[in-house]
Amino acid sequence: MARTILTVILIVSLQVLVGCYGPNSGQGRVVPQGEKKLLAPPPVIQTQTPAETDIIEQVATNREAYRRTLKALVDYYTSTGNDMKLAWAAKELKTLDKTRQYHYIIEASVAGPNLKPTASIEMANYIYEDAVRREKLAKRFILIIDDDQLRVALGKYNEVIKRYPTSDKIDDCAFRAGGIYEYFKDYTIALLYYQRTWEWDPQTPYLAEFKSARILDLQLSRRAEALELYQKAVKKGGLTEDEKKFVEERIAILSKSEQSK
Repeated sequence: MARTILTVILIVSLQVLVGCYGPNSGQGRVVPQGEKKLLAPPPVIQTQTPAETDIIEQVATNREAYRRTLKALVDYYTSTGNDMKLAWAAKELKTLDKTRQYHYIIEASVAGPNLKPTASIEMANYIYEDAVRREKLAKRFILIIDDDQLRVALGKYNEVIKRYPTSDKIDDCAFRAGGIYEYFKDYTIALLYYQRTWEWDPQTPYLAEFKSARILDLQLSRRAEALELYQKAVKKGGLTEDEKKFVEERIAILSKSEQSK
């Protein structure tokens, strides 16, 4: 009996931990722990707002300078034997290393809607397959998902989009990245990636319109847009019976709501 109660408590605790993120909290843009050596300045990326790139580069440069200076202070107090100040500096350095950092440049936004997945590129294929492997590895346990592995997979999907914009894997990367952002409840970013999926490949087999419609409807309350995409999803096909039933019900409800305005 005691074992049963303990098992139930464990399962409930895990379920509370899973999906505890707030909407659009940026969890999908958090830098994975394994990469968190305070980011070096990112490569220059052409954006619609060059000022943003300049500021991000400056943040990364200053952050790294701060870390190096703290490390020098730790080394100094270690050599001089000042245990009290060594403890202070070591604690500050440890806190800095634990501070969450974010990827502020969103690759699908920078890339724009007009990319065309026309070429089979060996390195892009390799990175994509590695990302899929890492995503599956992160989800190998039913109740425990490795968020850091998911973020590593995200980084690789975005790497393909950024480095190989003509690769025939960019729409695959966009769709799978959208799914991870949706898991992290970064709904606005997930929506962007799902939209890029069909913008980059209008013939994509992925159910990107359905996924977009569901986010617009249930998470962002943009229901007129959701109605249009639900209708496109039905026309496109490929939905399971349950998905089709859900979509048809939402179309009926949203159509009635639009008519009453």
